[in-house]
Amino acid sequence: MFGLGWSEMVLIGIVALIVIGPKDLPVMFRTLGQFTGKARQMAREFSRAMESAADDAGVKDITKTIKAAANPQKFGIDKLKEATDFKSAIKPGGETEKLSQERAEIRDKIQEATARVASERIAREKAATEAKAAKEAAPAAEAKPAAKPAPKPKAPAKSAAKPAAKPAAKPAAKPRAKKAATPKPEAEA
Repeated sequence: MFGLGWSEMVLIGIVALIVIGPKDLPVMFRTLGQFTGKARQMAREFSRAMESAADDAGVKDITKTIKAAANPQKFGIDKLKEATDFKSAIKPGGETEKLSQERAEIRDKIQEATARVASERIAREKAATEAKAAKEAAPAAEAKPAAKPAPKPKAPAKSAAKPAAKPAAKPAAKPRAKKAATPKPEAEA
């Protein structure tokens, strides 16, 4: 508080105990505490009054401006923003406005030329596709009649009789008993 260390405060306490006495020492500390509290309260009120007077006079705005100017990083960013703000730099009738109008006209001409070239290219591609399709369709139409095979003559109707049985390729190992053959009726033709 006043630059006193613990050793000095202990020495003052011992001297106060001897001079004032142990009976009146707590009363004196209480009175000293109340006096210190009132002094702090008055200091707070004084600083608040000074701050409100400074606010009314605009001192805070000035201090902000001075701090902003003193801060090189903030100052650099503000100047950079000012330098890149092109809209505020364009003055009516100035050379910048003339250049921007010329550039806008050139941009429009380029867009028109690009659109025209694109439509011509699309038309060329469409015509080429149609011509290719027509070439492919013409040979295919000529080749179709020649490619058809001639119709096959109809085979004569099969006779109702069954063809003769094929001879067995292998002789049977065991002779089998023959069943009585039942005559099958012949189909009439």
